Amino acid sequence: MIFTKTDIAGVELIELEKFTDDRGFFARSFCVEELKQNGHAFDIVQANLSFNDQSGTLRGMHYQQNPVGDPKIVRCISGKIFDVVIDLREGSPTYCQWVSAELSAQNRKSFIIPSGCAHGFLTLEADSEVMYLMGAPFVPDLAAGVRWNDPAFAIEWPSSPKKINDRDANCPDYERLK
Repeated sequence: MIFTKTDIAGVELIELEKFTDDRGFFARSFCVEELKQNGHAFDIVQANLSFNDQSGTLRGMHYQQNPVGDPKIVRCISGKIFDVVIDLREGSPTYCQWVSAELSAQNRKSFIIPSGCAHGFLTLEADSEVMYLMGAPFVPDLAAGVRWNDPAFAIEWPSSPKKINDRDANCPDYERLK
């Protein structure tokens, strides 16, 4: 596994280290030891899939409040997405900043996202499927979100969403939550 730091501490892009031969390649996509060596204590407690039939579908920006944050590793296993992470950890030097990456079945990249960060994505292709490896259980009473186009973050989305559910469209601005 190849780890690339982003501008937000703890948020890293993970690429496969491929071992190729005439059959194709073999690569490790998850390894507790390699994660630990790169500063990430991560135990999988849940795995989730998100299937999105239309290009331009937006999901997010979601996070789980303390005391049970929701660290995750996100990978697009079919199609292509524009994936976004916002640092909502008060006291962090990158508080309220965001990073993004294009994740696709073709590039096989993943994002590791620590607790205290909001996450969301916009599908860039129809039939995009996203796999989440979760480091904490889902606690409905702690589920929260901020508006995808909140001016406090000024995320530079590649396009406006064509499909978004009411909950995500009506998430509050972050300033109102503080």
